[in-house]
Amino acid sequence: MLPSRDKDQPVVLLAGGTGYVGTRLTPLLEQEAVQLRCLARTPDTLRRQVKQTTEIVQGDVLDPPSLDRSLRGVDTAFYLVHLMSGSKDFEKDDRSAAMNFAGAAARAGVRRIIYLGGLGDDSDPELSPHLRSRHEVGEILRKSGVETIEFRASAVIGAGSVSFELVRALTDRLPVMICPRWLVTRTQPIAIDDALAYLLAAMELPAGASRIFEIGSADVVTYGGMIREYARQKGLRRWLIPVPLLTPYLSGLWLALVTPATSEVGRHLVEGLRNPTVVRDTKALDAFPIRPMGMRQAIQKALACDKG
Repeated sequence: MLPSRDKDQPVVLLAGGTGYVGTRLTPLLEQEAVQLRCLARTPDTLRRQVKQTTEIVQGDVLDPPSLDRSLRGVDTAFYLVHLMSGSKDFEKDDRSAAMNFAGAAARAGVRRIIYLGGLGDDSDPELSPHLRSRHEVGEILRKSGVETIEFRASAVIGAGSVSFELVRALTDRLPVMICPRWLVTRTQPIAIDDALAYLLAAMELPAGASRIFEIGSADVVTYGGMIREYARQKGLRRWLIPVPLLTPYLSGLWLALVTPATSEVGRHLVEGLRNPTVVRDTKALDAFPIRPMGMRQAIQKALACDKG
């Protein structure tokens, strides 16, 4: 039986609620004056993670009919889907999923789609497949005709995020690191709390054209810098020795030895790390009152979660 709802409350659909950002966004949406509906391939699994007042609908972004049912009556839809970890051809599957979702949202009369993608320069001919796919998904959603708010972020720092756990695993396990060149690529990470704040605030934006907002902290750093800061806060002595020889493929295998990620996922992530991911357009600071915390505070908060 579906939970009863206040007919005056707008229906908000969350696609990707079992991912890292989605699991943290769900309880925040449950506190809003909305009726939350979560899309799930296996509803029973998600039911244990949400309040009884949250509606769970069975559906799959690769199954268009299920999306038509799920998006019926929806005002705002969050699209936090990324198929990299479960697909042999994630670019193709991400493209198909986005087209399915965009089409269903348009048919259902959804007012707004809110999407979290990735930073990176579209004009870079060497943009990684991972980042290129993130941008393509945003473009597909915008072309649906549904107003789309796309946030582009770099590494998300928070306990449990892929980026932070990569830094944690490398630093905790390797006193001396033979480091590939991607550890010196510039990046502008964002704390998970700030990313969530942007996503929530997007629901209140005045209606208008589709928009892209680049978000990140005030700190432009490197993965090597994050490793050094993590080590400093943990009281660890670590040495980073840069070498130019590790290819993305070898880096992926290397990451698989020291992190929970598979070598395939590691390879895709490393391919993305070769590209600078910094904020070049600062209009998010004008559109939202959010002032993201710095990298040091973000790591401090992530480590604080370990203590309770």
